[in-house]
Amino acid sequence: MQKSRYQLLTILGPTASGKTTVAAHAALRLDGEVISADSRQVYRGMDLGTGKDYEDYDIEGKHIPYHLIDIVDAGYEYNVFEYQSDFLKVYDDIVKRGKFPVLCGGSGLYLEAVLKNYKLIQVPKNVEFRAELEEKDLAELEIILRKYKPDLHNKTDIETKRRAIRAIEIEEYLKHHPDIDTDMPQINSLVVGVKYDREHRRKKITERLKQRVSEGMLDEVQVLLDKGLTPEKLTYYGLEYKYLTLHLIGELSYDEMFVQLEIAIHQFAKRQMTWFRRMEKQGTKINWLDGYMSIDEKLNAITNWLNE
Repeated sequence: MQKSRYQLLTILGPTASGKTTVAAHAALRLDGEVISADSRQVYRGMDLGTGKDYEDYDIEGKHIPYHLIDIVDAGYEYNVFEYQSDFLKVYDDIVKRGKFPVLCGGSGLYLEAVLKNYKLIQVPKNVEFRAELEEKDLAELEIILRKYKPDLHNKTDIETKRRAIRAIEIEEYLKHHPDIDTDMPQINSLVVGVKYDREHRRKKITERLKQRVSEGMLDEVQVLLDKGLTPEKLTYYGLEYKYLTLHLIGELSYDEMFVQLEIAIHQFAKRQMTWFRRMEKQGTKINWLDGYMSIDEKLNAITNWLNE
């Protein structure tokens, strides 16, 4: 591949879109490595339920290195701030070794923690300060925010009063804590989405759910319960872990569990697509691939976009 103006390839898409397969094959072609952007694949022992699909990383006798999968124990509440920090460490390491980083996932917050090019910091809530700001309308809040940031680039900060108040709260905190590092490297990413039409997506979700249940997804959840994770902790992780746990503790029959979980995954995929469309409206260009394309067609399209 000729020298690209991009420092990162991002492959995103809703659940069951086949994005991991595309990312792994792209990494093979680009002499790259995959960085996961999935908020649940970080957990060890949560494999079938989070769709880690380890086999996708072994292609034609070659293993594609992957990162930010299986990095914390189930039960820990990993967050987007930690993810951004961990991503930057992995990204720097991959680049220093002369490999090409490929980001892959469907967790919108995690994707935007990378693509929006600003460093997230954990700023505590300032209740009194918020109360003062609540009395102002959105136009007044924008004026206040521009005093902190005259060259305001992130227009999402002024979409709603809630967002504007939080943005001002963060800037006020930074003013009193100038030692905090907020520098974020400029990473220019080609963003590629994989999607199917709604009906085919629904069919793939149902087929994949049946396959994972048959492969032992219930056993996976039972092992986590046996290790001491409480039902409350497991239901916190949502989707598969919520409904399978409710079945295992006797609150749902098998049929009730399957039907309710299937509906929940369909709704989740719809929310993912809504998030991606919002990203596009806010300026992120997503180059969409039709899921029906062959893997070679997808890779050729990606190569062409990288070389534009």
